[in-house]
Amino acid sequence: MIEKPHHLPQRLGLLSAAAADPFLTEDLLKGIQGHGGVDLAKVVEPLPDEDPRWEVEPLRELVEDAMHEFRESRTRADGWLAPRLHAALRITRREAADRRLWTHFALAVTPDYVAWRHRSTPASGRSESRINPARFKGALDRQCFSRLWWAAEMFRNGKDYSPVVAACANQDLIHSALRRDLIDHRPTAQALVAVLGRGIATTGRDVEGLMTAINAAGATLVYDALAPDEPRDPEVLRQWVAEAGSAPPVPRHSLPDGPDEEPVPEKSVVALTDYFADLFETAPVRGRKPQD
Repeated sequence: MIEKPHHLPQRLGLLSAAAADPFLTEDLLKGIQGHGGVDLAKVVEPLPDEDPRWEVEPLRELVEDAMHEFRESRTRADGWLAPRLHAALRITRREAADRRLWTHFALAVTPDYVAWRHRSTPASGRSESRINPARFKGALDRQCFSRLWWAAEMFRNGKDYSPVVAACANQDLIHSALRRDLIDHRPTAQALVAVLGRGIATTGRDVEGLMTAINAAGATLVYDALAPDEPRDPEVLRQWVAEAGSAPPVPRHSLPDGPDEEPVPEKSVVALTDYFADLFETAPVRGRKPQD
């Protein structure tokens, strides 16, 4: 496995995919050897110096703790890291939508974590494992860290991150949900977690079939009418972001608190959970025999 970069930046910056390409070498993607970091720093667009949110050290410590804690079970690191990354990196959705931020984080700050978490088993006919370049610079639902931040943002219930942990336990749910706009409806996100909790839609095929059915039904059924949500106060998030510089380090042995927004109404979660459970009975699950 590759080592921690010799030259770590002190602050996060913006790194375009084109600027990152020369550093995504075959040795890096095979997990053999990383880069020194000095030359990479020359092509990074800096972020404002006065903003404490871009400090690298607490984020670097977080991923190192994840690698140590989950060295025997890499996929379980997602459920631990997602809420803590979200709480440690207090950014807006607009900022989180900028792929350049995540590319810099992955390639300049934590390439060893990306290699550790996303090294694949050797493909047929190959003798070595390989890392998909999308884990460094890919779409928001594929990139190593953006997928975790957005999973935490979409599945948290107000300040409660426990649904995020449950959602991240199912890799198929995260990948499928983040590709669909409908997950931005908070009761839908919480109902999906509740459906998993009932032991419904447990396999990858189940989840994809259910998400397809939910998406199709959403074209004719307005989920807001069936399961209304509380209005969200943008000032709560603005305040949470503004307090980043004075926030304590995120806890390692208990979940942090997210923005103190109103939780999703429980009646709405129950209504949608029951609806999704019924929907799953006729969902187009590949390989499942049609219901009589």
